[in-house]
Amino acid sequence: MFKTAGFKKTAFKAMVGLLALGLSLSSCTAQPAPAPSASTPGATATFNFGTGSVPLGLDPALESDAESFRVSRQVLEGLVTVDATTGAPAPSLATSWQELQNGLAYSFKLRQNVSFQDGTPFDAAAVCTNFNRWFTLPPAARGDGNSTTFKQVFKAYSDDAKNSLFKSCTATSTSEVRIDLTGNLTGFLQAMTLPSFAISSPAALSSMGADNLTRTVAGHNISAYGRHPVGTGPFIFTSWDGGTVTLSANKNYWGTKGQIGLLHFITYVQPQARLQALEDGRLDGYDPVTPGDFDPLVKSGKQILQRDPFSVMYLAINQVVPVMADLKVRQAVATAIDKETLIKQFFIDGTQATAQFIPPKLSGFNNSAAGYSFDQDKARKLLAESSYRGEEIRFYYPTNVTRTYLPAPAKVYAEIGRELTAVGFNIKPVPVDWSDDYLGKVTSAGDHALALMGWNGSYADPDNFVGPLFGTANGEFGSNDPQLISKIDRARSLPNGPDRNAAYQSINTQIVQTVPAVPIAFPISAVALSNRVASYPVSPVLNEVFNQIKLAQ
Repeated sequence: MFKTAGFKKTAFKAMVGLLALGLSLSSCTAQPAPAPSASTPGATATFNFGTGSVPLGLDPALESDAESFRVSRQVLEGLVTVDATTGAPAPSLATSWQELQNGLAYSFKLRQNVSFQDGTPFDAAAVCTNFNRWFTLPPAARGDGNSTTFKQVFKAYSDDAKNSLFKSCTATSTSEVRIDLTGNLTGFLQAMTLPSFAISSPAALSSMGADNLTRTVAGHNISAYGRHPVGTGPFIFTSWDGGTVTLSANKNYWGTKGQIGLLHFITYVQPQARLQALEDGRLDGYDPVTPGDFDPLVKSGKQILQRDPFSVMYLAINQVVPVMADLKVRQAVATAIDKETLIKQFFIDGTQATAQFIPPKLSGFNNSAAGYSFDQDKARKLLAESSYRGEEIRFYYPTNVTRTYLPAPAKVYAEIGRELTAVGFNIKPVPVDWSDDYLGKVTSAGDHALALMGWNGSYADPDNFVGPLFGTANGEFGSNDPQLISKIDRARSLPNGPDRNAAYQSINTQIVQTVPAVPIAFPISAVALSNRVASYPVSPVLNEVFNQIKLAQ
């Protein structure tokens, strides 16, 4: 049986429609959540879910990859979550909130009688311990900080407090906290739905030295806490053995416990291996589905749930590499790429080509910023007019991985590499195993002239698509555009409405004109499920918590 998540498409349109109309979700006072529904008696089912790569770490404050977040979403919760119907911030560990001082402060009423999985109490002091940890994160734990969500949202840490949007967290009572900001941040509540702002047990953070990165996974440094998170969520971390992470149901969970008692996330780096494991009954579902999986899945009667596109796949250009600092060279790269061919051959049907990073459903999309059309003759002309003289262009791409935004990395590289070679570039392939810290290598300073990358949107605000990538100087693009950074800083503080929309349209135009990267597609991703699954909480922003899975009786 072939399924598409039609009701989720409607929900996602409603979510972005609110933003397009300029309604300020952050200025609303939420109502207390209804009492959680009774859980299915005896959460005893075992559920096996296949993934395309191992998580890089399970401390969400320090990670940014989707597989890390997939696990941490099950174990930890934030103050707010994403409403599955409207896309608006919804109660989670906070039951209600109120905007104060024209958006310079927010007060949250906390859910009571909730405990962390280690038995310690969840309260206002625990919330502030987490906020203060994020704000004072030592340099040894944050690296250059650009890949950490706290800096992407709040701009700076305590050692640069004058430039940080975060001011303080105050426990006004055991069940109420106040967050003060130094400036307006229109998407503050939406940002709080990110898994990076989930609340960890202070006792566990302390006892496991959360800021001491003494261990390594897939070439990536993590702490002991990064291998054993402790939160308030519906599942408790049990073990992490190689490519398998095991969680068990939290019997003391405050909300809906669901049917799953034991949950295994099992890594299969090859798409065919995931498909075969589902067909053999070793898996109950997997993510992501690749285009080649569709026919076998349909023929075997498996379910396919498609997500609305809310990610962007792009080619990063590193301007620290001298020749890539030449605008005409970057324009030649953009003009040489045949996006339609790439999409037709290597992405799921319905994927759309793009010249911009902000999706068309969000405010800030600019219809007049058309980008660079595929034209090999023009690309050759631009290259001839540039400073390029045949220098080797090191092109990084990941191997042994499948991403929701990049289902076939090696094939996409091969096609783009062929197209660039055809117009006169001297391309040097640099394959990097995903488990050898590919993300770290291409987002930090290095010799990567070009790199295949992608960004998963996490909340419905245009800042989420441009702020983390271009809102600060970073090693991925090797550029420092003060004007663009200033524009992004201004736009994120504007209230929803025509001025903010125009500001992000201008940002989109500048990115198109300066070509720090080449956006290629808004990919559609999909989950495959056995018929054992009656309902799965598919989400455009990947907010998929497995206590919400319904199993067939």
